[in-house]
Amino acid sequence: MQNVYLDYSATTPTDPEVLAVMTPYFTEVFGNPSSVYSLAAKSRAAIEKARGQVATAIGAKPDEIFFTSSGTEADNWALKGTFEKLRSKGNHIITTKIEHHAILHTTDYLEKTDGAAITYLPVDSEGKISIEDLKAATTDKTILVSVMFANNEIGTIQPVKAIGEFCREKGILFHTDAVQAAAQIPVDVGYLKIDMMSLSAHKMYGPKGTGVFYLRSGVKLENFVHGGGQEKGRRASTENIAGIVGMGDAIERMKARQPQYQANLIRLRDRLIDGVMKSVPHTKLNGAVGSERLPNNTNFSFIGIEGETLLLDLDSKGISASTGSACTSGSLDPSHVLMAIGLSHELAHGSLRMTLGHGTTDEHVDYVLSVLPEIVAKRRSMSPVWEDFLKKNGGK
Repeated sequence: MQNVYLDYSATTPTDPEVLAVMTPYFTEVFGNPSSVYSLAAKSRAAIEKARGQVATAIGAKPDEIFFTSSGTEADNWALKGTFEKLRSKGNHIITTKIEHHAILHTTDYLEKTDGAAITYLPVDSEGKISIEDLKAATTDKTILVSVMFANNEIGTIQPVKAIGEFCREKGILFHTDAVQAAAQIPVDVGYLKIDMMSLSAHKMYGPKGTGVFYLRSGVKLENFVHGGGQEKGRRASTENIAGIVGMGDAIERMKARQPQYQANLIRLRDRLIDGVMKSVPHTKLNGAVGSERLPNNTNFSFIGIEGETLLLDLDSKGISASTGSACTSGSLDPSHVLMAIGLSHELAHGSLRMTLGHGTTDEHVDYVLSVLPEIVAKRRSMSPVWEDFLKKNGGK
């Protein structure tokens, strides 16, 4: 039995080279960056180096980079900070039905407690929004559009450049959750006309507990965490120096290696997709295809299968995968993303997300293709839903 990790969209292992760069900041260069002595100055210098590394990787300026505890915190800052600052101008926020819950739960909070008006754009069967729908939803009260760069469950990449151009033309702020996208594809905030963006280190072979909030120069937001004067007075809390150093090093390495890794991931992804679609009958591939899909993402639905049971079966064979977002893995409800693209409850419950990474090999793909069809066939043989499906389709 092999051990095959295929849940890189949930988290990635910290690159040993990144960890080596981080280690001194736990034990040797441990000074509080807010202090005045030389040990503290070394900590401050490390933070500013990391700020520059992140800025370079996304086409930003160093003073536009703010370190957070996570991508979720950055999402919260974008939405709550914008609403608090601009609510006198308008209370309307536009987002989509397939956002991460870090966005959806925040918009729900703003709607219920602060009087925000939220529009949730629909998506097509591949998970893409329509620019025309965005234009039609915009009013003179619209202050923010928040659309994720690429979906964490089905891998669909949104028309970010077109969204950014429209929002800039209308004077509406544009935020994108790029937690998944930035680890897989090039992101340039200037070219794409992004005003705010969220990133997370642990999606790109960096440490957990560190994120980034990009805030374009000139955009005014309320502060999210109040206290000391850290992060230019915008985000209080003693800095996670080692995590920040890891974030900077991880994104720099990712940027340098991205073209090579991207080509290999696309090749492996397509091998896996082709193999599953050919070997498991009545399988649906969820999300976009080709260049409009993240290089590492696959997401399938199997009629007559319960996703959680499938995960346990795969785990017994040494394969780690998921049914969707790791943040909702304990939920019994079908994926809101799969429901939004038009799947039935039965298909949505029978979903499997396998996301690839730097450690994925051809042997791993071969192993999955050798065990998955048998597992699906066994589970279907015990499924009344599968029996009903066969009856409706003449036993085929």
